[in-house]
Amino acid sequence: MKNPPQLSIFWFRRDLRLDDNAALYHALKSGLPVLPIFIFDTNILTRLEDKADKRVQFIYREIVQLKMELEKMSSTLLILHGTPENIWKNLLEQYNIKNVYTNHDFEPYARERDAKIHTLLQDKGITFNTYKDHVVFEKDEVLKDDGLPYTVFTPYSKKWKSKLNSFYSKSYPTLQYANHFLNQSPAEIPSLKSMGFVESNFAYPPKIAKHEIISHYTQNRDYPGIESTSKLGIHLRFGTLSVRKLLRYALERNETFVNELIWREFYQQILWHFPQVVSKAFKPEYDLIKWNNNEQHFKAWCQGKTGYPIVDAGMRELNATGYMHNRVRMVAASFLTKHLLIDWRWGEAYFAAKLLDFDLAANNGGWQWTAGCGTDAAPYFRIFNPYAQTERFDPDRKYIKQWVPEVDTSEYPLPIVDHSAARERCLETYKVALQKQ
Repeated sequence: MKNPPQLSIFWFRRDLRLDDNAALYHALKSGLPVLPIFIFDTNILTRLEDKADKRVQFIYREIVQLKMELEKMSSTLLILHGTPENIWKNLLEQYNIKNVYTNHDFEPYARERDAKIHTLLQDKGITFNTYKDHVVFEKDEVLKDDGLPYTVFTPYSKKWKSKLNSFYSKSYPTLQYANHFLNQSPAEIPSLKSMGFVESNFAYPPKIAKHEIISHYTQNRDYPGIESTSKLGIHLRFGTLSVRKLLRYALERNETFVNELIWREFYQQILWHFPQVVSKAFKPEYDLIKWNNNEQHFKAWCQGKTGYPIVDAGMRELNATGYMHNRVRMVAASFLTKHLLIDWRWGEAYFAAKLLDFDLAANNGGWQWTAGCGTDAAPYFRIFNPYAQTERFDPDRKYIKQWVPEVDTSEYPLPIVDHSAARERCLETYKVALQKQ
């Protein structure tokens, strides 16, 4: 029997778009027909306790949209559900695969998964081609002059900017080669329900960089009561928006916004060079801190019932929308780690479960920065004062009143800790731990 014709497979992961997609560009340009696939990975899905997880719903909607776009080109998107290893074993039986293309992902599970798939394909003589796509610079592309990775943001950002040229921000003209997609009848798609998840009518932030927000980002970004941030994090996280296109847009309008994109890449390279940060403090001496870990206090923080209005507003916004203003994220994280003396890993895990734009590198980096134990960290004795933060960034309490309408009534709880006493306890606890070195 004649062998089926050879093809390439493109594997969508955190790059859910056709336009300006690095690995997809290389796959289509290689010449062989390209079959795009997406895997709903049960290794990830089974760990999600919330079966109404808004991120799974977001991915599902974007995948359906991609499938429709591909079907207009007489191709399709093969949407699969299971473990990557089992799915790839099945694909190897069904197709005559010569090459596999995908984009990099540096999270620990992704690296482990890709190593297994690489070995599986290599054993069959199939090349596994991976490309940089979700960042402008990665791995060892921005290093100190001595060849070591940066662990402080400001010098990293200066080197990052010095290396940037039009080559790095140039888009990949993927759709010029759209006729190289495999001609195939529409494939069936598993329902969210069949995968154990439910769907809602949640309204996600639009995939648009608003000119007025980017242009006024420097002046407005710290004020949670006004529309001052792009809310593009979910689109960068899942690659529905090209970071290269967003960077070019920002370079023409606002350097502060560009710096936010560089922070994102700073934490990505920290995760690449120091994977131990996932579970340990970047500065090992901070793992000696004796956390209080009061479960009732943690519950009050999670529910937005601490008696500190700015903290509670942020937590309620997070619980309701999957989003929290970045200034308030810092205040809420500082309150948990410094005022309540609760292990930063508890807060990091809660944010990981709730944030629409959850990204391991940025979430971990932000929590360790706030706790004082990370790279480029705030000193441990820098403790955000929730009252001072409110006066400075929400003076009319517009944000607080939106999320904590009972703030000025007897229904609102009293503070679960006293600010001054909590601050002194924190300073003493950190000091004792760090003196053990």
